Amino acid sequence: AVVYPCLMFNVYVMICPIFYFLYRLLETDSKSLRSMNGSRRNSGSSLVSSSSASSNLSHLEEDSWILWGRIVNEWEEVRKKKEKQLKDLVRKGIPHHFRAIVWQLLCNAQNMPIKDQYSELLKMTSPCEKLIRRDIARTYPEHEFFKEKDSLGQEVLFNVMKAYSLVDREVGYCQGSAFIVGLLLMQMPEEEAFCVFVKLMQDYRLRELFKPSMAELGLCMYQFECMIQEQLPELHMHFQAQSFHTSMYASSWFLTIFLTSFPLPVATRIFDIFMCEGLEIVFRVGLAILQMNQTELIQLDMEGMLQHFQKVIPHQLDSGPDKVIQAAYQVKYNAKKMKKLEKEYTTIKTKEMEEQVEIKRLRTENRLLKQRIDTLEKVSATMFGQVTRAQEAEENYLVKRELATVKQQSEEASAQLEQAKKTISQLQQQQQPQAESVLQLERELVQARLKEAESQCALKEMQDKILDMEKRNTSLPDDTNVARLQEELIGVKLREAEALTGLKELRQQVRDLEEHWQRHLARTASRWKDSPKKNTLSELQDELMSVRLREAEAQAELRETRQRMLELETQNQIHSNQLRRAEQESRCLQERMQTLTVQNKDLHVQLQEIKRRQAEIECKSKEEVMAVRLREADNIAAMAELQQQISELEIQREEGKVQGQLNHTDSSQYIRDLKDQIAELKHELTSHPSCKHLHRRNLQMFLQVAFAELAAPHC
Repeated sequence: AVVYPCLMFNVYVMICPIFYFLYRLLETDSKSLRSMNGSRRNSGSSLVSSSSASSNLSHLEEDSWILWGRIVNEWEEVRKKKEKQLKDLVRKGIPHHFRAIVWQLLCNAQNMPIKDQYSELLKMTSPCEKLIRRDIARTYPEHEFFKEKDSLGQEVLFNVMKAYSLVDREVGYCQGSAFIVGLLLMQMPEEEAFCVFVKLMQDYRLRELFKPSMAELGLCMYQFECMIQEQLPELHMHFQAQSFHTSMYASSWFLTIFLTSFPLPVATRIFDIFMCEGLEIVFRVGLAILQMNQTELIQLDMEGMLQHFQKVIPHQLDSGPDKVIQAAYQVKYNAKKMKKLEKEYTTIKTKEMEEQVEIKRLRTENRLLKQRIDTLEKVSATMFGQVTRAQEAEENYLVKRELATVKQQSEEASAQLEQAKKTISQLQQQQQPQAESVLQLERELVQARLKEAESQCALKEMQDKILDMEKRNTSLPDDTNVARLQEELIGVKLREAEALTGLKELRQQVRDLEEHWQRHLARTASRWKDSPKKNTLSELQDELMSVRLREAEAQAELRETRQRMLELETQNQIHSNQLRRAEQESRCLQERMQTLTVQNKDLHVQLQEIKRRQAEIECKSKEEVMAVRLREADNIAAMAELQQQISELEIQREEGKVQGQLNHTDSSQYIRDLKDQIAELKHELTSHPSCKHLHRRNLQMFLQVAFAELAAPHC
């Protein structure tokens, strides 16, 4: 099935001179018959249509066939010397029978080395096969050649797409390219279609359009939008106001060369010009369509414009492509300006890429810094725990040591007190008259012990405060709070040291008083033996002793007052630190509230963006549905046209058979051979239903190419 069309095509080209001779004989006999019946015809006409053969070739068509036959046979010379005339002829339309040959000549795809690799590529496995199989049924779903599942048309389309995905692995497979390949397969066998498609991808910018990045499509959209802004400013402003982007309606124009947007005959005519001139015709036709519909589009909103592009514009082209092609070549197109726009777009994209690279770099640095911050926080937390435990251990050690010291001092004081009691009891036994003074001294000792107990209570309170501050310190891991608490702890320790110093001074005073008391006892013991003068001196010494005692009491009261002042200052400092921490917490809460407000705004913006994307997706889905419906209608029309052409060819064959019987020339044997070949083709049509569409197409190509070669004068 793959090799058969190529062999038939080569055979058809070889027998074209004989067809040309036969065609001239038929024309001469028909003219003689018409002259015998008295019919007058002009010398410029070659055939006259009748009710039984309404589709015979006119004189204009005959001249066109002769001209294109001459161009094909003298292609190299015409391409070099008469390029402008060739472009004019292509713009008027390539005859259907010459289209396959001329397309290959226009893109230089006749003798490509890759054609020999095609059969080997089909034996290989492509990673894109599943995607190609999935999209095959969506390509020309109503066309006679492709509509049936697992038909020959779908199979050859799959072969060509698979072979190209293996040749160009960077592009692989893109859905839009299947429509271009399908159009090529409507005109030529699959090997030649594969070669032409490879040339189109390489030399006509299609490969850049179908790359995964689609950078070339972005460039085309930018250039097309600049042309609209320059030549249709009002329409461009309306598109901007409605947020109607160029890619929403024009991307399929460039990707499929209007094959999914326009009727197939119109798109085929535009594809003729594309094969000759490239993507310039897409820009021209697109701008011409916008010029023709500018008034209606300005009055519509986004959804209305999408419906207009999908439904109204394709029906405007039902009358034919001549009007839109004529309007397209009235559009101003400056190749130098397009190059300038390409440089501008490249500069913009380069800046965007640089910005994206910089953003990626900054994001990477930010991520690394966050990781480093997390690591440092973990290390800091670990070190803080170690420091806290070390401080607690040190404070516990100091407190235990101080407690041991206080216990030792308390034991010493208790021992001294016991000794003092014993001494007092001895003195009481020895000297009863001195009981009152002894009681006074006992009261002083009791007061000293009370002061000592008060100092111990104050020490315990300070220790409790220290424990409370340590608990607060563990609940506040901030470095600044730790520093402040450490300062408070140092202050408390300083005040505790001052209190201990005062306690030592009081103890020293008690010892001094005891010494004075011992001396006083010694004096009182000798007072009874001394003279009256000495008694007076001792009285003065007693008064001095009492004064010193009162002075010691006053100093003790003064130190108690100072101790209370230090406690009040400590409480004041603690309250100020608590207020400062409360202010910091309120400031942190305000910053968090601001952060949450910003996040709420960002989420709102993201919600709006999602809604906008959803609207775009809905518009695209509606556009695809309308495009599918239009393609269905186009495929039905194309099928009817092919059936009509087949009937016309059968009528021409019958006429040739009748004329051959009238002439009785030497070509009768050859006509019988042709009749046998046609009968064999029909037999194959009836005997192989699965190959029905391909053989019918081969029969059509056989007759068309044969008559095309007949029209060439040198034959």
